Amino acid sequence: MKALLVGAGGMGRAWGRNLVEHGDVELAGWVDINASAAAEAAEQLRLTSAFTGDDLVKAISEVKPDFIVDVTIPEAHRDVTLTALAAGVPVLGEKPMAASMEQAREMVAASEASGKLYMVSQSRRYDARLHAFRQLIVEQAGGELGVLNSDFYIGAHFGGFRDEMPSPLVLDMAIHTFDAARYLSGADPVAVYCEEFNPGWSWYKGDACATAIFEMTGGLRYTYRGSWCSEGAATSWEGEWRAVGPHGTAIWDGEHAPSADIVVEAAGFFSKTESLQSEVDQNYAGGIAGSLRNFLHALRTGETPMGECHDNIKSLGMVFGAMESARTGQRVRL
Repeated sequence: MKALLVGAGGMGRAWGRNLVEHGDVELAGWVDINASAAAEAAEQLRLTSAFTGDDLVKAISEVKPDFIVDVTIPEAHRDVTLTALAAGVPVLGEKPMAASMEQAREMVAASEASGKLYMVSQSRRYDARLHAFRQLIVEQAGGELGVLNSDFYIGAHFGGFRDEMPSPLVLDMAIHTFDAARYLSGADPVAVYCEEFNPGWSWYKGDACATAIFEMTGGLRYTYRGSWCSEGAATSWEGEWRAVGPHGTAIWDGEHAPSADIVVEAAGFFSKTESLQSEVDQNYAGGIAGSLRNFLHALRTGETPMGECHDNIKSLGMVFGAMESARTGQRVRL
């Protein structure tokens, strides 16, 4: 299958390698707003016959790709996606889906109108430990959760645009954690109350910390606590999790195999529990390799992949809902 890649920055080049390393894909074209960057990136991967340039419409016409991978900045996702779908080409795009909910809805509508797949590469969903954690929740903790908590604390000195963003943690990073919460619980967001704040020592201009309470379908409450300016005792990039269901509690530190304490005898002041350790699939294709595999499988079979736009927009809604709540000081319906 022929791929056309849009975006030749650091993440775009990672996607270039990902596409080249997949045995069933030909990276036939590369486009960037800076044509020389696309040409240089293609040359580094020895793509001597690939189309390169800065004109997406021309690239689609000449390459005639089977799909497009969009690795541009969020503000460009809408235009790239609408152009591709209007030409009848499926799209695999980087997160976040769009720079606003209005743009995201327009992109979903374009997918519907074209009848072509638009999937968001929510790459941190493709983690064997996350899948093992979900299996523990479903099979051992009773599946229908009442409580889901996550903590995310990392002192990240990025420099550059993140230091200037108004909501660097929630807008740039929290979508991964919010999306994981939906995946783990099988529930969708109903409402959110969020507070964003910035400690005096923070090196970010915008609020680098947040606390949010989400009401989810089925009565579940999901709480998020996070900070991008917390030095020391860092959590994993996947966060630390606790999931409580009718038959016990499952926990995951974001790094090692998850575990659970399951009730085996409900008697006395404390129920008797048994500790279980999950098995993690060591051969699972993770990260962007996993999202590419999922996307190609969907194209071949017609099955709905993780991150399909109708689903992923719900995770994006959690981000913008949390930001609206923090600005207004009100609980926001989603």
